[in-house]
Amino acid sequence: MQVSVETTSGLERRMTVEIPADQIDQQVETKLQQLARSVRLDGFRPGKVPLSVVKKRYGDQVRQEAAGELIASTYEQALQQENLRPAGEPNIQQTQNQAGKELQYVAIFEVYPEIEPPALNGITLERPQVAVTESDVDNMLEKLRRQRVTWSPVERAAVEGDRVEIDFEGTIDGEAFAGNKASGVPLELGSNSMIPGFEEQLVGVNAGESKAVEVTFPADYGSSEVAGKKAVFDVKVHAVATAEVPPLDDEFARLFGVGDGGLAKLREEIRHNMERELQAAIKSKLKQQVFEALLSKADIEVPASLVQSEISALIKKAESAADAATDRGQFEAEARRRVSLGLLVAEIVKRNQLQIDPERVRATIEDLAQSYEKPEEVVQWYYSNQEMLAGVQTLVMEEQVMEWIAGQAEVVDKPASFDELMQA
Repeated sequence: MQVSVETTSGLERRMTVEIPADQIDQQVETKLQQLARSVRLDGFRPGKVPLSVVKKRYGDQVRQEAAGELIASTYEQALQQENLRPAGEPNIQQTQNQAGKELQYVAIFEVYPEIEPPALNGITLERPQVAVTESDVDNMLEKLRRQRVTWSPVERAAVEGDRVEIDFEGTIDGEAFAGNKASGVPLELGSNSMIPGFEEQLVGVNAGESKAVEVTFPADYGSSEVAGKKAVFDVKVHAVATAEVPPLDDEFARLFGVGDGGLAKLREEIRHNMERELQAAIKSKLKQQVFEALLSKADIEVPASLVQSEISALIKKAESAADAATDRGQFEAEARRRVSLGLLVAEIVKRNQLQIDPERVRATIEDLAQSYEKPEEVVQWYYSNQEMLAGVQTLVMEEQVMEWIAGQAEVVDKPASFDELMQA
């Protein structure tokens, strides 16, 4: 087998492979003889079809099959012989396949780049210094109360915090526009869920009233048809309701599955969950800084085939999340970033012989399982599902790489509040 390789551009390689004529011809002959013993043709007894007849009828087909098998078996051998690491699938074309001549094919593919991880001993990382306070727990309890709010009709003018049920129809310069009307819309005044200025003008309305609301669409509004334009909405108010928030007591705790211990136990569980979320957020913040520093200092060429594969994965994820935006171009920057980071992390792992810590994998899975009703079953499920287990292992290895890099950097503590960190 003869192999020659040329660089066509950047990471792309063109590998030409020649397989001796006697090797391909012998394989064709063997396959034809095997076929002759089993083929059925009119006028011949089974197994008695002359080889010449089989060759005439099936020769081209058998040669193509034999060539495909030889290409599959020699491609990997050729890569090893030339010490090549292909990134993505090759484009393989037969260039010669005739009796008595060498079988020749060309494989075009990209290779992984040679990567030199940058030195990071000069970077500074900010580690959030945060503790969960009693005030943070109070705020979380208040959010939970708001999630359990009920609405009671009132016969008075609406105030901020009330919910009104409305119909509306809007016009711009007297003309309708797309999405300009709706009926039976529940709107909490002060929620900022409508165009700026819309909700404020409904403070003081009563059920049964109508009101003209004048607003200006923001210049950066999603629809260019209305962005920056003034509109008038005719609003019909059907009802005004006030929020009834449940009291913080043991009965409230039971709404969240807490029996024994009541409200005090619920506070304890909330604090535990917040502290778990806090540690995850601190890790995430550090990891983000480390990886951004890594990318900013590295200069690597990434295989286009890997970028395209990552774009396809991102589109699939967006589609599964009911996101209609599937333009490949809008995913390219993020895909390139992910591929670059993956190559850098893999090289750091390889050079420093970092080994995944199975105890950390177990602890991570157990932590993830705590939010489920039967944690032990969730743990078993992770270990029985190789795809999910691999995802956790990747996460743990990224954390180990992050910690290894952070060990070379200067880390300074930066005080912050729980809300600031979680919102960031």
